[in-house]
Formats: sequence, C-alpha cells, structure tokens
Amino acid sequence: MGSPGFFVGGAVGAGIVIAIFAVLFISPPEPMTPEIIEKNEQVPSAIGESAIYTKDLSLIEIFEKSEPGVVRVNVQREGSVEGTGGVGSGFVFDKKGHIITNAHVVDNAKKVVVTFLDGRSYNADIIGVDDFTDIAIIKVNADLALLNPLSLGDSSNLKVGEPIAAIGNPFGLSGSMTSGIVSQLGRLLPSGSGYSIPDVIQTDAAINPGNSGGPLLNMRGEIVGINTAIQSATGEFTGVGFAIPSQTVAKIVPTLIDEGEYNHPWIGISGRDIDPDMAKVLELNDAVGFLVVTVVEDSPAAKAGLIGSEKTIDVEGVNYPIGGDIILEVDGIEVRKIDDILVHLQRAKSVGDEMVLEILRDGRTTSVTITLQERPNGN
Repeated sequence: MGSPGFFVGGAVGAGIVIAIFAVLFISPPEPMTPEIIEKNEQVPSAIGESAIYTKDLSLIEIFEKSEPGVVRVNVQREGSVEGTGGVGSGFVFDKKGHIITNAHVVDNAKKVVVTFLDGRSYNADIIGVDDFTDIAIIKVNADLALLNPLSLGDSSNLKVGEPIAAIGNPFGLSGSMTSGIVSQLGRLLPSGSGYSIPDVIQTDAAINPGNSGGPLLNMRGEIVGINTAIQSATGEFTGVGFAIPSQTVAKIVPTLIDEGEYNHPWIGISGRDIDPDMAKVLELNDAVGFLVVTVVEDSPAAKAGLIGSEKTIDVEGVNYPIGGDIILEVDGIEVRKIDDILVHLQRAKSVGDEMVLEILRDGRTTSVTITLQERPNGN
C-alpha cells in the first residue's frame, strides 16, 4: 500500500495537486511526500447578529442552531461539461451575503451556485481568495431571511480531547453532521499554493469529499475552524481530518472582503529542523532550533544578513548541512522547529512588521532584526 496522502475534504471531483514543502523549508530525512487534492489578539466572539452561547449544547442543539447558516456550494469549472463539477460546503458570514468556503472549492470556477437549507439557490460571485490559507469569500444576493450568520469562536482556547462537530455536504449529502474530538493543534498542512498552512486543527470528526468549506464547531455552537482536508491513501476519511482555525479566519477574512486578497509576511529561508542526529553533528546540547540552509536572494532574511549553510559533512553515509545560522528564538518565543516560526508569522505578524530572531552563529548567540516583506507566489 502507498504512503498516506492529504486529500481535500471538499470539492467532489477535484483534481490531485502535489504539495511543495521546500519553498520555506527542507523536510527531515525521513520520506514525506503528501498529496493534496486538494496569541495573540482577542478573536471576535461573534459574526453578524448571532447570539452568544456561554454553556455547552447538545449535538442536537448545535445542529439545529447551525444548520440554517450552512450552505452547499456547487461549482462548474473552466473546461468542464455543463452539469458536472465540484460540490463543497460553506457558511454564512454576515447579513450582506458573504459566505466563507475553501479556496480549493472554487478554484478555476466558471460558475458558483449556493444552495440554502430550504432548497433555494443563488448564483454567487467570488469576492476574495487566499490560496495560502485555503480561504475564499463568495457573495450572494439572497433573501435576507436566508442569511443566518454563525458565531465565531476563539480557536486559541481549544484543548486536545475537546469534543467538536462538523457540518457539511460529504459526497453531496446536504446537511450532514459528524462529531469527534480535537486530536491535536498547531499542525502544518501542505497546500497547493507551494507553502504549508500553519496552526491547523487536527480532528477525528469524519470529513469527506464535499465537507470542504464547512464549519467545525465547539460545544457552544461556535465556529472554531473551516474543514479543509483529510489524510488518506484512498481519498476517503480514515480518522484524520484538518481544519483552518478561527483565529486565521478572523485575521484573513475582513481583508479578503475589502481588498480581494491578503498579503502574507515572508522571511525567505529554507532549512531543516534540528533533530538529535543533527544536534550531535553540530555539537549542540539540545535538539531544538531551525538550521538555515538557503537564504533567498533579495529576501528579508538576505537583507538582514542571515547566513545559510555552504557545505555538508558526511556522517555514516548521510550528508548533513553545516555552517548556517541556527534560529533559536523569534520575538522571544523558543523555536523548536519550523512550525513555531510559521505559526508566529500567521498569528502575530503582517507585511512591514519587524521580527527579532535570536540565532546561533559560530558558537555565539546574537540577535538579528528582519523587516518582513510580502510573500511571493509559490507556484
């Protein structure tokens, strides 16, 4: 059997895209070739005019509260035959008709149709897309009574083991609900943009093709994530699903509505995490930090003077890069691996911000200040 891959939990009929990790970092030596079909400010407690719940609800109450705000998203793609295309999910963002879904759900869309709970359908316009976080905003001119915005919770409060629920349209089966727990937090998810999506929620709630873009809800009926992908060798759910956290939604969506795009900050380095073998080669006391292997020309890292590895050393038949800067902290936060850097960028930084790195260079620690620039397209 082949190695597991990442698949969209969303648009039925979507094509397979190979994810590229190396744009920002080099994976550790173990093989990892996932596929994809596809704190810190206070997050707003609600979207639109939804009521705020302070107590846990039953699954029945969560479904009844949330179902009117969840929609089906049908997509006809460029070059597809009339009547064929993808099916995904979405949820109402506000009373102006904005709906949140996944970017891969509406990718290459020639026509987007949104269907509400009562069966009424409307053509939708694509307002904004951010491939780097797999978030898209579409808009419908629908009857105001159909627009039932859902409450937005704070994903930073989630705990591993916490019960959650997902609502969407798996395999085109409208209004389906599944439940499970938060399996882990802060995952790094490969994406078709060429960069990885940081800070992702892992869940065992069943997510299948057609679920993409639907809400992941806590037990108060608040949205804590957007269901986006599964890890599977078959394309069907096997117990591992992923969702974009509501913290990311709260940061990205308003700009997508206003400007149609979101400019992400960028450092411009590639490298690898320090594992025990690498720590031994570099004569480090602890296996923590991120070794800079390559510094992209004219990038913020290059302008700040970061140094990449210029040579390798062979140890028992394995080549290890040596000589580059080792990032130990970012803005005072310990860096154990690349994930810590990417999560900090996602949560706390914007284009034009400064970021202070503590690095180890030639056996001595020093600080380097980087001015972040807009991330280039990874494709």
